[in-house]
Amino acid sequence: MFAFHLFSQEEITEKEIYGHIHFLTSEKLAGRYPGTKANDSVVVYIFNDFTANGITVLQQEFEAMMRKDSSTVKTFNVIGLIKGNDPILKDEFIVLGAHYDHLGKSGDSIYYGADDNASGTASLLEIGEKLSLNKEKLKRSMILIAFGAEEQGLLGSKFFVENPLFPLERIKMMINLDMVGRLNEQQQIFMGGAGTFPYGVELMKSLGKRSNLNPVVHVGSVGGSDHVSFYKKKISVLGLHTGGHPQYHQTTDTLDLINLKGQVKVSNYVYDTIVALSNFEELFFIYQK
Repeated sequence: MFAFHLFSQEEITEKEIYGHIHFLTSEKLAGRYPGTKANDSVVVYIFNDFTANGITVLQQEFEAMMRKDSSTVKTFNVIGLIKGNDPILKDEFIVLGAHYDHLGKSGDSIYYGADDNASGTASLLEIGEKLSLNKEKLKRSMILIAFGAEEQGLLGSKFFVENPLFPLERIKMMINLDMVGRLNEQQQIFMGGAGTFPYGVELMKSLGKRSNLNPVVHVGSVGGSDHVSFYKKKISVLGLHTGGHPQYHQTTDTLDLINLKGQVKVSNYVYDTIVALSNFEELFFIYQK
């Protein structure tokens, strides 16, 4: 029989989500463009947040070629580790990722990137905090990754899977958050990749009912964003978002349009998903040597 053992406590708040997005979309960060001092400030912010929540932190520096002028800059992945508790399963990993970079400026106009992807970064930090507070519920270990240079061609995630800090064969699942701040009135959470592991559709729909969300599960497609880098390495993935909108890659993607209450719901949905996956005795991976 297929059963889910779910746990949830309400530590993720609208205030904290707002605070993260407010910082990430501030004027001084000027659109979080790779290779800038503003981008480095984001790296420090994420590093400090992980550390403050008792999460072990690593940094991965890499070179990224910018699409607009082919220049090369240095940027970073920020990686957090929460160890699982099972004597055997703690050596297996679930990855939760989100990219923190955006498009920078055009003249005096800032591409704020509130939904894309300050929202995903905020949820990554808040879910990480909740997982750290409830780590006794995790059999498998968690890797939290804030990716750099996604907007330049998934460069941060590509670098990670080509230079992994953990054996790829031990990564059983990668969940990616990209644009999760605009939950609509139909309460739809969209996802690709549920068909990459057994019971994926059943799991996500079951958890959706529990969270009062309406999962739109694309079984036959994976979608875009950083989880694709992992999928190409034969790792099961889920890519989650709350849907497209006219402000995508526009200067009008601002904090005032974020559905904070909805993002809390989505974040708790992802948290419940991770706890369920962490506790499966045998995890459904598609990795092939």
